[in-house]
This record gives sequence, structure tokens and C-alpha cells, in this order.
Amino acid sequence: MITESPNSPACLVLYSGGLDSILACKILQDMGIRVIALYFITPFFGNRLRGQEGAEKKEVPACPGIQFEEIDISDEYLEMLKNPEHGYGKYMNPCIDCKILMVRKAMERLEEFNASFIATGEILGQRPMSQRKDALRIIERDSGADGLLLRPLSALHLRPTEAENKGLVDRSRLLGLTGRGRKDQIALAGRYGIKEYPAPAGGCVLADPILSRRFRRMFELWPGLDVDDCVLSRIGRHFVLPDRSWLVIGRDKKENARIVSFIKEEDIILRPASGPGPTGLWRKVNTAAYADIAAGILCRYTKVKKYPEEIKLSNQGTGEIEIIRTAPVSDETINRYRM
Repeated sequence: MITESPNSPACLVLYSGGLDSILACKILQDMGIRVIALYFITPFFGNRLRGQEGAEKKEVPACPGIQFEEIDISDEYLEMLKNPEHGYGKYMNPCIDCKILMVRKAMERLEEFNASFIATGEILGQRPMSQRKDALRIIERDSGADGLLLRPLSALHLRPTEAENKGLVDRSRLLGLTGRGRKDQIALAGRYGIKEYPAPAGGCVLADPILSRRFRRMFELWPGLDVDDCVLSRIGRHFVLPDRSWLVIGRDKKENARIVSFIKEEDIILRPASGPGPTGLWRKVNTAAYADIAAGILCRYTKVKKYPEEIKLSNQGTGEIEIIRTAPVSDETINRYRM
């Protein structure tokens, strides 16, 4: 293993926390290259770290010595998602434009970190939309990273980058992985002594059939959605009432607490008046005429067995409190308004 020095060439790696990006970091670090792992924060991934950017210097857990930097691109990501130039995948996943945006943001940081090139953990043929050879080329071209974007895990199937041509990276130590299999990556992790890494997940939430349907419906109803709205959309049960207002109901104590953290001045908060139970956040309310429906939906998810039950509605802007005596709505009502 080559030990990096202050004069070692440096690179920025797009780091997701998954095994492929960990291995991309490790391969380059093992060549004596100074690696900075960039972790991008959007409304749909990484948001738990929002607000912590630059709080302290961190390292990649699986790769000691590799600097970890969070970068919040939530606002730009949301604008891209509304109209991605290269379109969506099967659901609402803008995979090509997503990667273009992240590579472009990394390019903007090259000088800050005195880095010479960018790397990713992409593997040729692993993802049907963004990891075809033509798509990899589009990402490189449209991000402005022509010749500066290295894919260490599949480099032997791709044209050499400037870093290889200049001798900053030893091409003979790069890999030629392809396809969706994971066996080679797991074997490589074993050789590097990397024992803890995430199991392969289901992919981006924007490629989830249920969540993407919800996201699409929300953008149709409320084109002005902001970042917090998008994060809230991933929590709890969701309903659209006849006035196009949005009701979110927590499924457990943890979700109740998270929902409360997203309260805005114009929101109405619903809670059982009798004690603990689900919390509801009612947003984009155009008329109070549907308060009975909102209260009845919340009542459906309480554990109270005697009805009518009292539901407290608190207007965050005016401070007004209304108590509604109600019973659970029917299955038909739940299905009619569920988003």
C-alpha cells in the first residue's frame, strides 16, 4: 500500500455510503491518492445530515484517512427534479440528470480541495438508465467533467481519463467490473479488510413505485413544493382532501415527533384531546369546511374504542383551538382521500 503525502494528487469521490463508492475511495487511496468523499444532501437522500455541513471534519468509517464532506444541494436538486433534461426512468427517478448535477457540483469544488479529478463508484451496466456506456458518456459531457471523471470499478471498459494519461492514476490497478452482480465487490471488500458496509438497498426512493406515485401527485397539486415539503412527504400516512389540502398523520411516536418538526405558521395540528395518539399536520388548507373529515381520518388511527372522540385542532398561525367530536371515517373515505 502506498501512503499518501501532503504532495499526493487529490481527487473528489461522489460518496453514497454504499459498497461501490467505498471501494472507489479505497482503490484510489491505496494508490497514495488523497481522497475527499463528497456526500450530497437532497430532499430524497442524505437529508438527516442537513444543517450539519462543515460542523466538524469527519472520515469515511470504512476508510480511515479519507475526508468526508457533506454538501447540501437540496434546492437545486428540487428544481432539476421538476423538469430533468434527460427525463425520468420507470418512475420519477431522474438518474442521468441527478448524476450530472452531483458531478457538476463536485467540479465546482476541485479548486477548494486542490483536487485534480473526480471519481464515482459507478459500474458499467449496473443500472439500466444511468450506467449504460452512452449514459456514462452523457454524464461526463453534460457535467463539464470531460476527461476528468474516473470510474475506478469499470475503468478498463472505458476510455482513459486525464488522470491516467498524466500518470496520477495507475490504470493497471483499476478494474473492469460490469453488470448487476455483487460477488466481485464483496470479494474485493474482503481483500481490503472492509467488514462493515451497507447491504444492497432497494435503490433511490424516487424509483420506488409507491413513493414516486405520491411525489408525482404532489407536484401536480402543488408545483411550489419546497424542500421541507418533500422531506415531509416521506413520513407517515398522506391524504388529499377535497379543497386540495394535505393531511399527514404519524404512524408512531417517532413519526409524530418528526412531523411536529416540520410545522409552518399556516399549518393546523391535530391531536386526540384525551391523551397520546397520532399527530396530524394539515397543510395548504383553503377552507375549514373539511375539518370534520380531517378529524375523522385522524380518529381512524387512534386506539380509543368509545366514540365520539374529541380531536383538538390547533391553528399555528392564529393560536386558535377547535375541538371536534367525531368517529372514525369509513374505509371508503380513507381510500378516496389517501395519496
